[in-house]
Amino acid sequence: MQKPLQINPTKLSQPMGATLAFLGLNRCMPLMHGALGCASFTKVFFTRHFNDPIAMQTTAVNDITAVIDGGHWGVLESLKNITAKVTPDIIGLHTTGLTETKGDDIRAVSELIREEQPIVWVNTPDFEGGFESGYSKAVSAIIKQLITKTTQIDANKALIIPNANLKPIEVEKIKEQLELFGYLPFALPDISLSLDGHLDEKPSTLTSGGIDYQDIKELGNSSLVITVGFSVKECGETFIKEINPNSSLVHFDSLNGLINSDAFYKIVMEKRGLTSVHPKVIRWRKRLQDALLDTHFAIGSSKFSVVGQNDEVHSVCELLSEAGGVVSIAIVSEKSPLNDKIKALEVVVGDFYDLESYQNEYEILITNFHGIQIARKYSKGLVLRGYPNYEDVGNALKNDLLYEGSCYFLFEVANTVNHHKEHL
Repeated sequence: MQKPLQINPTKLSQPMGATLAFLGLNRCMPLMHGALGCASFTKVFFTRHFNDPIAMQTTAVNDITAVIDGGHWGVLESLKNITAKVTPDIIGLHTTGLTETKGDDIRAVSELIREEQPIVWVNTPDFEGGFESGYSKAVSAIIKQLITKTTQIDANKALIIPNANLKPIEVEKIKEQLELFGYLPFALPDISLSLDGHLDEKPSTLTSGGIDYQDIKELGNSSLVITVGFSVKECGETFIKEINPNSSLVHFDSLNGLINSDAFYKIVMEKRGLTSVHPKVIRWRKRLQDALLDTHFAIGSSKFSVVGQNDEVHSVCELLSEAGGVVSIAIVSEKSPLNDKIKALEVVVGDFYDLESYQNEYEILITNFHGIQIARKYSKGLVLRGYPNYEDVGNALKNDLLYEGSCYFLFEVANTVNHHKEHL
């Protein structure tokens, strides 16, 4: 990025990413150590995106406590207030720019209460990194602080570490596919059980779903660890290094499209010693092959712009390229080695303001809700993906990965292309 500041940003903060990770733990209370406004914005952001209540609390640092409190009092008082009303299985404590600038020692205060209340702490200043790195830091902290170290292996146990951009239904689909191969799969975190849009019998002030605390502690004997997304690659490496060196680690930058899906099933088959897969898998592969043919003319005749978080942009460009689509400009939120792998004519670390310089180079825009203004201003076709999406309902159940989800995504894009050209 050439500008000294972002003007119309796509970037989201580290504390938001950490919050999402903690929302995938069952009966968890994410606790943001910072000012009230920081937590309020994040809570509203996820509430509007998922159309569901979001469990979250804040230490509500103010002008006075920011000066006289070293961090211990504010955190301990917040925990006292929380546990007076509910009994969380785990607290997810993470920081903001304000408390990081103060230098509050959240590790020390966490150690004071760990015996009485299970807690995970992670430093997530919002003056560095972004959404994906905050999420990744939280997942790494969960691995290091909660999972019991071991050298034992359960051959039927698999752990999935999804990146921050995977939707709840996508996490569920990966688990379902592993079940077809005889695995007992767990996701860390597991938003497929908490943010999938289910209706509980009564509202809860804690997360109403996700991976259980006891299951997290026992993940160390997983025989297979799968990381999906470059941003969580280090989380898998941390698991092998810190928890169990005998586990087998497999990494995928993306599970979108025919090639990446083939690689996924090939590796799982090798791990299980199989030479064939379930008939459902074969059927969906054939459907994706047909979808690539059916959508090629629409997608191949159009130029695209993709704007969003790095892992998300990479995955979308992978799938579009398989159908013959040309991504003229991809705009990502952060610098990353992954950017060199993005299949686009040009990759820019920037914002929506930068996108306006490329208005004549694409017809279809794939991005989040904040791209609506640009799409309308320059009469572009629009496919909504990423955080946030305030326009659509059912965000939790949009599946774009593996054979099945890739079909749905290609059809949606092709239909958008056709409708857009009809109305020009």
